Amino acid sequence: MKTNQREILIYYNPESSSDKKTVAYAKSMSKHIKSYAHDKSPSKGMSWEMIINSLNLHPKELMNKSHPYYRENIKGQDFDRESWIKVLQRNPDIIKAPIAVRGKQAVLCLSPTDILKLS
Repeated sequence: MKTNQREILIYYNPESSSDKKTVAYAKSMSKHIKSYAHDKSPSKGMSWEMIINSLNLHPKELMNKSHPYYRENIKGQDFDRESWIKVLQRNPDIIKAPIAVRGKQAVLCLSPTDILKLS
């Protein structure tokens, strides 16, 4: 996944008011914003690998543990890293917060102002 240092990419849930606020906040900061609904999130494992490495988080940390799919199918499971990435690829709606990417930096935006962490 190649990204421009001036451009911010945001992967978010368009049904979440908090996620929409994060996108709106980002758009107020810069005109170089591209936002993608979770179902349009990176589908290639390499893209997810790059995002997860930039976030410096384990893939499981991105998941909403109260989501019904997580509770019914994932809770208590112990996958290898590649399998966790496949879970994200196939079920992006279980991501708990928007993910913003600028260049090689990424941030999990638990609040709309977390977008400011992208310097």
